[in-house]
Amino acid sequence: MHDRALDEYFAEFEPPEGLRAELLRREILLTGGTDIVHNRIVSDVMGQIPHDRWHRFATQHLSFPGELSKPQPDLVVMERGRCQRFGWLVPASDVTLLLEVVSLRSADRDYGLKRSIYAAGGVPAYLIIDPYDARCALFTEPVGAGEEADYTVQRITKFGDPVPLEPLGTELDTGEFGTLPGVRPHRRP
Repeated sequence: MHDRALDEYFAEFEPPEGLRAELLRREILLTGGTDIVHNRIVSDVMGQIPHDRWHRFATQHLSFPGELSKPQPDLVVMERGRCQRFGWLVPASDVTLLLEVVSLRSADRDYGLKRSIYAAGGVPAYLIIDPYDARCALFTEPVGAGEEADYTVQRITKFGDPVPLEPLGTELDTGEFGTLPGVRPHRRP
């Protein structure tokens, strides 16, 4: 399928009930529901980001110029006044921070593919919260293009310690984040 046809197909695609769809570097990915621990973490983070300065959107699709990807992060944070148009896509250039909470099958994708896509889009900050490893990984200062893009700075913080979110001018309290049992191999920063 040609890129334009795939882009048009994805724009009209309606996933089966209970699933969400993302387009990640020309591949459509369907994922199911999330654990309550996952949802609590997203809710806790959303509640700690000052509402008066930032929009906080759960499951908002993004667009990236020059890349056939339409991811749907767990949380999109952008400054109020940005992206004043309508539609189902927010340009990556309007975003300040993206959050992914690791689920059982998403670790490689969150630490690898999405990290590269978000860096290529110039998203200033990407936060991964991993309830399996009880830690947060904050990536900043994106460089590069395409599959070679990455973040040059990373900060790893264990649950219980605060995470400074300099791009948002706030600090994230991780003391109440829940954890999930089980150890599974995945890509780590």
